Amino acid sequence: MQVETQILQWFDHFHKYPEVSWKEYETTNKLAEILDGLKVPYRRFDDVTGLLAEIGEGEEVIAVRADIDALWQEVDGEYRANHSCGHDANISMVLGALLLLKDEKLKKRIRFIFQPAEEKGNGANAMIDRGALEGVTHLFGVHLRPIEELPFGKVSPAIHHGAAMFLEGKIKGIDAHGARPQQGKNAIDVAVAIHQALKNLYFSPFEAYSAKLTKIHAGGDSANIIPGTALFSIDARAQKNEILFKMKDQIERNLHALKQLFDIEMEWEWQDITPGAEVSIEAAAIAKEGIIEAVGIENLAEEVITSGSDDFHFYTIKHPEVKAAMIGIGADLAPGLHHPKMSFNQDSLLIGAKVISKTLTKISEKD
Repeated sequence: MQVETQILQWFDHFHKYPEVSWKEYETTNKLAEILDGLKVPYRRFDDVTGLLAEIGEGEEVIAVRADIDALWQEVDGEYRANHSCGHDANISMVLGALLLLKDEKLKKRIRFIFQPAEEKGNGANAMIDRGALEGVTHLFGVHLRPIEELPFGKVSPAIHHGAAMFLEGKIKGIDAHGARPQQGKNAIDVAVAIHQALKNLYFSPFEAYSAKLTKIHAGGDSANIIPGTALFSIDARAQKNEILFKMKDQIERNLHALKQLFDIEMEWEWQDITPGAEVSIEAAAIAKEGIIEAVGIENLAEEVITSGSDDFHFYTIKHPEVKAAMIGIGADLAPGLHHPKMSFNQDSLLIGAKVISKTLTKISEKD
């Protein structure tokens, strides 16, 4: 079977059967089935989904990571798992690279990290805790890019993701009759004040950052009841980790101040923190060589700077000695990542597989 045909078959399967973070049971089973068929050894885990596979020989290890989870979102009026972030493509490209490399004489071991729960922001840490980076000198990731960042055919040697953190909170005021607002403490008033406080965060205009409410749940079916309780979420992002943590401190101070101002109870918790990219110049240079060899210098793109985030960068935060870069694949992806109707040019899957395999071959050949 041709490599391209096989990659497309794998993609069709993973696209048809998406699974959300930490519940990628059948996805993991399918990966194991594929690896069994390819006679590639792998290691599964008793307590989490995902797996590690390895080919090649030698003491040194280079690695490539594919995230395997889907999002939970509304599609055509129905909430369900959906691969709108393109992780089904990432799996297929990395499997395609494995297929291209498995019979090659490699001077180093290549580890394939099929990681769960990227969308939850803690899947990378789970893989780190289970030995994914043991002996690893270089690590590569891959991800489709939206059309405004890269058109089809163009490939970037590195993606510079921003940093992100997410807060879940609860406002505890007092319900009141709509005719007697003075008897209550309106949670919606507090939510509006939080919204305004986020708009009043100011840092250097030379820095990229944003903070916004992404969820407000307050009130019930009765229009004449002022709600005292509300749930809310905050999404905060910055291109630099330093700015993100300054934002976190200011948001904390603002929430404490609003508790006092409105004389209410409020609790919150930071659910996930995803660090910004720490791109290795050496790893990006090797990826650049792989891109040129795979698709030609005319399809080499500049390194991508994006406000999106990815837990891939925990690997280098926890192991700064590992040289890492995530390769960006142009695919005419639209309307955008996380859009329920996201689509892309599937010819990009073979391009991605070839670029990954050439990049891993390049680093395998280096002394």
